[in-house]
Amino acid sequence: MPREYSLEKTRNFGIIAHIDAGKTTVSERVLFYTGKKHKIGEVHEGAAEMDWMEQEKERGITITAAATTCFWAPTSDPGNKHRLNLIDTPGHIDFTVEVKRSLRVLDGAVVVFDGVAGVEPQSETNWRYADGYNVPRMCFINKLDRMGADFWADVKSIHTRLAKNAYPLQIPIGDEEKFKGIIDLLTRKAYLYHDEWGKEITEEEIPAELSKVAETARHALIEAIVENDDTLMRQYLEGKEPALGELKAVLRKAVIQCKIIPILCGSALKNKGVQFLLDAIVEYLPSPLDVPDLVASDPKTGAAVSRKASDDEPFTALAFKVAADPYVGKLTFFRVYAGHLTSGSYVLNVSNGERERISRIVRLHANHREDVDEVFAGEIAAAVGLKSTSTGHTLCDPDHPILLESIVFPEPVISVAIEPKTKVDQEKMGIALQRLAEEDPTFRIRTDEETLETIISGMGELHLEIIVERMKREFSVGATVGKPQVAYKETIKDEAEGEGKYIRQTGGRGQYGHCWLRVAPQERGKGYEFIDEIKGASIPREYIPAIEKGVKEALENGVVAGYPVIDMTVTVYDGSYHEVDSSEAAFKLAGSFAFQEACKRALPVLLEPIMKVEVITPEEFLGEVIGDLNAKRGQIKEMRDRSGVKIIDALVPLAEMFGYATTLRSMTQGRASNTMEFSHYEEVPKQIALAIQETRSGVKRRG
Repeated sequence: MPREYSLEKTRNFGIIAHIDAGKTTVSERVLFYTGKKHKIGEVHEGAAEMDWMEQEKERGITITAAATTCFWAPTSDPGNKHRLNLIDTPGHIDFTVEVKRSLRVLDGAVVVFDGVAGVEPQSETNWRYADGYNVPRMCFINKLDRMGADFWADVKSIHTRLAKNAYPLQIPIGDEEKFKGIIDLLTRKAYLYHDEWGKEITEEEIPAELSKVAETARHALIEAIVENDDTLMRQYLEGKEPALGELKAVLRKAVIQCKIIPILCGSALKNKGVQFLLDAIVEYLPSPLDVPDLVASDPKTGAAVSRKASDDEPFTALAFKVAADPYVGKLTFFRVYAGHLTSGSYVLNVSNGERERISRIVRLHANHREDVDEVFAGEIAAAVGLKSTSTGHTLCDPDHPILLESIVFPEPVISVAIEPKTKVDQEKMGIALQRLAEEDPTFRIRTDEETLETIISGMGELHLEIIVERMKREFSVGATVGKPQVAYKETIKDEAEGEGKYIRQTGGRGQYGHCWLRVAPQERGKGYEFIDEIKGASIPREYIPAIEKGVKEALENGVVAGYPVIDMTVTVYDGSYHEVDSSEAAFKLAGSFAFQEACKRALPVLLEPIMKVEVITPEEFLGEVIGDLNAKRGQIKEMRDRSGVKIIDALVPLAEMFGYATTLRSMTQGRASNTMEFSHYEEVPKQIALAIQETRSGVKRRG
């Protein structure tokens, strides 16, 4: 089956933003203008196509990234149709996993900003993820029709908080309710809207009152473009303006290399600016051919292997999302980097060594599915019924194994105990939780050994609330949920050694395992590392993995209050064994004992999650809000002004923030709002650490 659209005419991009910046409204307009749907669905009416889950419709927020395929030809070249694979991602910090895994497989991104609020906390987090994966992006300043909207203030906030190399390609004509059109700086043309559907647009000369502003902005843009090309720079210095086609070609190259970030503007709700945004996506965001060749590793040798974006290369894909679909079962979303895949064929999951049969391939439009027989390089699709593939796994041609870099997800910061309401619910709850954990790598389940309760952990209160709600609706499981608990961690501040011995002499064969371990602290966020320094044959090679297994199990229950231990190196450097009595089980226990002993000597401490909090409040409540944050052990980092309100940036321990939204509303007559996201882990003050230890030991005694 031949490929329908060439790689040059394919764009894989995502729409990312802070909550309420209007991402889903932008996505809905994209679907409307590309002819994918004939009626505009509004988020506030619960009719948005891309928000298809029940909870998304009710709450008016995006929870899960929705993928869709649509087609667009630039306004200047109507015959030149391109395929757009679009992913609309959530803005709420609790669902940050969806943004991270989407950016891992996309070639470009459109970052949407609220015309009133500018850069908000989640915009910064998403921007950092895009930086981490080197994703070319463009900015779309939305909601310019709103009261208080200020395009230039937004541009300034992008420059100060995100990137200096962002330049307007367009500027608005009018603001707030007078916003009526857009000036294209490259073509020096004004486009005015005359109907509410954004279909009647006239091209006119730039209004006289805006000509000076437009020329200044255009001058800055042209200078930034010509800096990326010696020939254009020479022409420009000689006083000749390069041709429009040349400027666009160099701008495209600069955007793909992340050297220039174009800024566009509009109001998606009022249908202004979206067609120009689509034109810019086609003109400036990369096709799969424009991004560097994929570099991965050979699973056997670890040597670097590269793959070109071509249908003729061996099949290579990354599974980036797993979803439980009520109609077809398990859906695994994947991005094809090279080669092509036909339904009915077999692929190798290199991450776990399993072979999987691809029985059905579907192309997605939000929650509608279209069966296809074949997918090609550069496409995003989903496979039905893969049994052992999870997020971050590499799928490839069994004869040409290759291992792609997986996706690293943040650790959960909040936990609750959950118990089924009835005996029937008990059986179903295990299956439901397992399914939901397969979908979401930031959601974890464990059983507390002392109390035998099921503990679920996630990224925030809303995250866990949605999980429990989905269990009820999708799996018909009734459950009672305990109070939210902070996911504390433990670490060490010093280096220490510990000896672990496990010797049992029973009738017949005994048990013998003995090792020495050294533990040392690592930089925060570095994680755990196991080092083998055994010289000679004090411990045979085959027992080293067993020692590491014992250490890994011991990491789950720290020595301070039984919380998981993080950020340390563990080195096995000595030990002894018995020819007959030694076994893997004995060395596993010896490893666990040695680790616990070493930790006790290495100044163990308790760590708590610190949250980055932004509070937006009218000035009259400023003193009270700051006083309250200080009482919550908060550190005020910065205060800013924004059209009649004060913005406070602070770092506050999560333990102090439960129910904060309600407290803040009652303190400010419902006029203040806040957002919160995880920042880092920090040592718990001594007195509070002692109280946590006492609470934990009390729970254990009762258990």
